[in-house]
Amino acid sequence: MKIAGHTMGTPELTVLEAAKLFSEIGMDAIEIIYQEGYKSALHESTTDEEILELKRELKKLGIEASGIVSYASDYNQPDENRRKAAIRDCRRCIEIAWMLGAHFIRIYGGTFLEGDENFDEKRKILVSTMRMLADEAKEKNVALVLENHFNTMTTGPQITYDIVSEIDRDNVGILYDQANIGFLSGEDYRKCIQIQRDKIFYVHVKDFKFKAEGRKFSAGSVTHVNEEERAVVTRIVGEGILPWKEIIYNLHEVGYDGYLSLEYERRWHPMDIPEAAVGMAKSAAYLREILGTLEG
Repeated sequence: MKIAGHTMGTPELTVLEAAKLFSEIGMDAIEIIYQEGYKSALHESTTDEEILELKRELKKLGIEASGIVSYASDYNQPDENRRKAAIRDCRRCIEIAWMLGAHFIRIYGGTFLEGDENFDEKRKILVSTMRMLADEAKEKNVALVLENHFNTMTTGPQITYDIVSEIDRDNVGILYDQANIGFLSGEDYRKCIQIQRDKIFYVHVKDFKFKAEGRKFSAGSVTHVNEEERAVVTRIVGEGILPWKEIIYNLHEVGYDGYLSLEYERRWHPMDIPEAAVGMAKSAAYLREILGTLEG
């Protein structure tokens, strides 16, 4: 397994500055956000020439691009304008991934907020849209990985597996995120990995603690949780409640050998955790220690 740094952890830095930091603290790769309005991201205005220059700089630093993070989620919407906007976003992410030599695009499995209706109809639209985009991505040697994520149609392990299976493309898999599952439903990692085992293409690593026992999770958007909604606080990996050593061992046992991407949530919760040079460095060291015992 390889360790990647996610640019969610570096809101104070540009993408290239984040890449330099990740290289310095011994990471293998960088996962890059694609979204307007965020410093540590690629944007709609980023040119092909700038992307190719970034590729050259990453090569000098000795790290690779593991994936691109799309923030589009309306792939399942009956409203054609909303759906087409998400498709345009994903297509640009596919192009960027191809130019950088990255092989994964993080995908939100549609928009489905609490109280939304017509699940079956929107699921059919999501499956159809993903099939189309997967066929385009395959030409670029890129895979689409649907994340276990709140306010989407791919929240828990079983529904995510079922939808990815229905899409039925060999370059569509699951982005396994036990932290998201942990504060949504609390399902055990062994159950989650067992259900999803043959479709886990990518893994996000983060950690948390609950603010108070029994507090219910809620969020008003797909992308993040507002401060007044939070049921958890984010933590440096290894200092929260998730048993990452056991999770990684279990992933190894089912044959996973891909990226462990540190989704250090400083972008959303800087009050919880120190800057990346401290917190991501400690998290990466913790993961390397686990991987060292695994290899031994």
